[in-house]
Amino acid sequence: MSKTKEKKAADSEQPKMGRPSGYKPEYATQAAKLCRLGATDSDLADFFGVTTRTIQNWSSRYEEFFRALKDFKDLADERVERTLYQRAIGYEYDAVKIFNANGEPLVVPYRERVQPDTTAMIFWLKNRQPERLRDVHKHEHGGPGDFDRMSKDELRDFVTREAEALGLSSPKAETQGRSRKTGSALN
Repeated sequence: MSKTKEKKAADSEQPKMGRPSGYKPEYATQAAKLCRLGATDSDLADFFGVTTRTIQNWSSRYEEFFRALKDFKDLADERVERTLYQRAIGYEYDAVKIFNANGEPLVVPYRERVQPDTTAMIFWLKNRQPERLRDVHKHEHGGPGDFDRMSKDELRDFVTREAEALGLSSPKAETQGRSRKTGSALN
């Protein structure tokens, strides 16, 4: 037997270090059911009596547990997405009203209409089309240090364009006026 095989055989006989995981194969099925109902990792940890870190460890160590979490969390997310969409466009459902008709209950079926929800519309559209429908518009002129890479002419042109865009007087005219008074120029 080679030394490598002997070492592996000896390693497999030695007891493993650390605390046993406590994981049981049936946990995957239980986790799948809980995730289908919208459970988070924190909820799973409470259910199994472990920490969220243990849930993450089990997920990385046991493929069936990982699949249960991923697949059924995805299903729960899809359900919420469909519900948000329905809320955004409005929907109808069957309902009943119960009346008292001479001491006898009278059940009258009808169709209830839920009006579209503006907040759900906004949320849906902002997440589906973030570039078109966002609240904050970023105005980026460059990263830190970009001005250091500009020549004096490029920097002067940039400042002039920005000042004019803001409706300020041209810094070029002010700079020329100062340079005549002080005898200096921006060259």
